Amino acid sequence: MWKANACKTYAVVAVAAGIAAHVAGLDLRWSVVTAVLAPALPAFLVGVLRGARTPAAREDPAVAKQAMTGTEFEDHVARIARSSGASVIMTAVTGDYGVDLVVGRRPNRLAIQCKRQSRPVGSGAVQEVVAGAVMHDCAHTMVVTNHDFTPAARRLAERHGCVLVGGADLTRLGSTIRRLVNAEPAR
Repeated sequence: MWKANACKTYAVVAVAAGIAAHVAGLDLRWSVVTAVLAPALPAFLVGVLRGARTPAAREDPAVAKQAMTGTEFEDHVARIARSSGASVIMTAVTGDYGVDLVVGRRPNRLAIQCKRQSRPVGSGAVQEVVAGAVMHDCAHTMVVTNHDFTPAARRLAERHGCVLVGGADLTRLGSTIRRLVNAEPAR
């Protein structure tokens, strides 16, 4: 019932807009265009206002992190590290010994393994970055993820002094990196 009323209302608005446009001096062609577009204008404006209030992926970090690929997540972590004032070396895709980013300068270099996953990160990521840190001459290690870590990964990281940053802790990633690259070496 309300759809029929809505169609009638749109028709009345269209006719009224077309007549008003013609009376205002518009050509017949533009009067017809006005008649066709005028009923859609309120819905269009409501959509524009709703869209303006909805954050884009780049404005909402949680949404952005979920939409990223693994490589984009590495780039995101590298940007955060650079914005915290540290130099960043992005390692090769293959032969990186489990280290995605080398942050800072000797003797306080930080090896970072980035994991963008839909499930908790296991102890394998901790093993990789701890072993790879030696190959890249890094004093500190870190695993960064968009998700969380398994209990086994937490135990292994605690044992080796590896910093785990994931989920809600991502907001503090920059300050954590600054603290580690400006600290005394852990050797």
